Amino acid sequence: MTESLTVQQAERYLLAKPASTLYYPFGDDVKVFRVKQKMFATLSFGKGNEKDTGSKMAGYYCINLKCDPDEAVMLRDIFTSVIPGYHMNKAQWNTIILDGSIPRGEIERMMDNSFMLVVNKMTKKEQQSILLHL
Repeated sequence: MTESLTVQQAERYLLAKPASTLYYPFGDDVKVFRVKQKMFATLSFGKGNEKDTGSKMAGYYCINLKCDPDEAVMLRDIFTSVIPGYHMNKAQWNTIILDGSIPRGEIERMMDNSFMLVVNKMTKKEQQSILLHL
């Protein structure tokens, strides 16, 4: 049996990233994780009223993560709990439903990739100040 990721573990993992901060621009229900003011993840609870998800998110915490467009499609094909990014650019973001079906290590890898995709778009100076701590 693979170890799944709890919402508390996900939050700690995201906040452990260098220069990671928590922000609430969409209200108390949506945690936004940023690196140097740039969003790399969101975490929220699926209420079941989300459009276009077929209620897959109902009753589960969900993480939106930035993703390479080709990998985003592959992950959706592999995992039924990975869907196009809810309320995000669906080509570059995935929503991961924390229903226990995806191994913890795989979700952590997706979080790492999201973080690095955002960092890699920053100036060299900003990148260096972050990469020193990895």
